[in-house]
This record gives sequence, structure tokens and C-alpha cells, in this order.
Amino acid sequence: MICPICNKAMIVLELIQVEIDYCQICEGLWLDSGELELLLENTDKRDEFLDSFDMTDKSGEKSIKCPICLKKMSKILAGEKKNLTLDKCIRNHGVWLNKGELESVYILAGSENQNRVRKFLSDVFSSRNRQ
Repeated sequence: MICPICNKAMIVLELIQVEIDYCQICEGLWLDSGELELLLENTDKRDEFLDSFDMTDKSGEKSIKCPICLKKMSKILAGEKKNLTLDKCIRNHGVWLNKGELESVYILAGSENQNRVRKFLSDVFSSRNRQ
């Protein structure tokens, strides 16, 4: 898959038994449809977070294209205070997360997997920095 930000090939990583696409250049993540839900524990807080998604055209962020269908993705405001902006495919192919946004998703969704993800990403980045 090609990164919608850098236009470079992404690599596939397994995170909590879910294969995600990761860009080594910008450190963004592509989650195919349904994978975000798989990464979060099935709790009321998770459901509240997912139900909080609202489309906006006033985010101020540059639009990017879906790496699957190449259509312009929608900007989604997420969280109770709508303080996180994500990119979601209009054809429901998946969600793009910029660097650091996965951790924000875990915090807003009240997920206990946050520490596992933080360790995983730390291991990826520390091994990357050693190269």
C-alpha cells in the first residue's frame, strides 16, 4: 500500500493480532474498515467514542486521498469534546491516523490496550532509531 501522505510504500505490522499498514517516513497508520474496532476493547466507552464521530469540512487540515479507492477522505471530529480529527474513507475502506493519533484514540476510547500499543510503538521507533 502507498502512504497517502508521503506516497511511499508502507509496511504491514501486526498490532494486537490486527494487521495495520504503517508508514516509516511519516509514521502514519492505515486501518482497514473494522480494524479500529478490533484494536479497542468492547466497552461502553469504546462505543461512545465510535458514536462520537462527526464529519466536518472546517478542520483546517489538508485533505488526503484514501489509499484504497483514491477518493478524498472525510475529516472526522472524534471524542466527547471533538478534539481529535481523523481521516475516514467516504466509501468506508478505512481510517488514516497521523503520527500519535492512535494513542489519542486509545485515551479517548478508554482502552487498556493503550500501554501495549505504547510499548509496541516504542519498540518500533527505538529499533528504527538504531538503524
